[in-house]
Amino acid sequence: MSFQRYVEIGRVALINYGKEYGRLVVIVDVIDQNQALVDAPDIVRGQINFKRLSLTYIKIDIPKIPKKSKLIVAMDAADVKE
Repeated sequence: MSFQRYVEIGRVALINYGKEYGRLVVIVDVIDQNQALVDAPDIVRGQINFKRLSLTYIKIDIPKIPKKSKLIVAMDAADVKE
C-alpha cells in the first residue's frame, strides 16, 4: 500500500492537538523531520510538530514561504474551507 498524503509545501492539514485544535492550516515550509512552518488566514504563522497535524488530501499550489495575501488568494481559489 503506497502513501497518498505527503508532507510538502502547500499541503493542507488539520491541527489535532493544542489551543488551535480543529483549525485548517497550510504547510509553507518544512523545518526539519519533526516540524513544519504552518500558516492560515486566521492564525499567526508558526512552527508545529508533525504529531499535532493530520494531513488532508488537499494540496494548493503555492511557492515556499508565501506572503499572507498570496496564501489567502490561493486558499480561496482552491476552495479549501469547503
